[in-house]
Amino acid sequence: MEKFINVITNEKFYLPVVYIVIGVILNMLLSKIINKKIRKHKGTSGKDKRKETIINLASNVFKYLILIFVVLGILKLYGVDTTSIIASLGVFAAVIGLAFQDILKDLLAGASIIFDNKYAVGDVVEINGFKGTVIELGLRTTKIKAFTGEVKSIGNSSFNEVINFNLAKADLFMKLNVAYDTDLDKLEKVLESLRDDIMKIDDVIDYKLLGVDELGESSVVYMVNISCNAMTGAIIKRQVLRLVKDAFDKEKINIPYTTIDINVRK
Repeated sequence: MEKFINVITNEKFYLPVVYIVIGVILNMLLSKIINKKIRKHKGTSGKDKRKETIINLASNVFKYLILIFVVLGILKLYGVDTTSIIASLGVFAAVIGLAFQDILKDLLAGASIIFDNKYAVGDVVEINGFKGTVIELGLRTTKIKAFTGEVKSIGNSSFNEVINFNLAKADLFMKLNVAYDTDLDKLEKVLESLRDDIMKIDDVIDYKLLGVDELGESSVVYMVNISCNAMTGAIIKRQVLRLVKDAFDKEKINIPYTTIDINVRK
């Protein structure tokens, strides 16, 4: 019995257990915090997805750090020279770094992209002349899908500049031609009456009447501005023109068009 008590009270017996228990508790607390953060950002915008990537990256780093400290602590209890191990790990890391420097460059570049908020999944970007939607953002590579269907994987360290079309709203300026005898007050009331329908269109942010922009040869040119999300202008323009045409027909507002008179001589 005395020998058993001496064994369990020996620090070489109980301290490793304590270190492991502390490591497990720290890991459980960390996982709980990480899961809470992920649930908070799940299913939201691209920026939140980027935060989720950062959270997962930090989680893995902390888990490995906990494991390393627990192992080193236990080894030190049994008289192992942990200083030499740490030094050996440093040399090993240096060798690995030289052997896989291209991969490490991509990893560091990927971390920089994530932390600098350069772009996120779902953003429309142009990298090295290739334009499309980001469908996957990893630490090593970024996958972009072009509007024609091609998917290109680009190493994160292979470019320095990126054009992100989603960081700011776009302005869609539309010129509407009406006949010279059109009552401009009536025209503006009709255009203003379309506000609710236009604002219901996907990706439309704002709608403004700018006024008469030009007095053309055969028409008055009235300008409107629609603020929208990037790369959505063409789709929005088609829907707005349909609304305008229907409203003009209903209110008897004439849209000038070229006519040709043909005279047949007998």
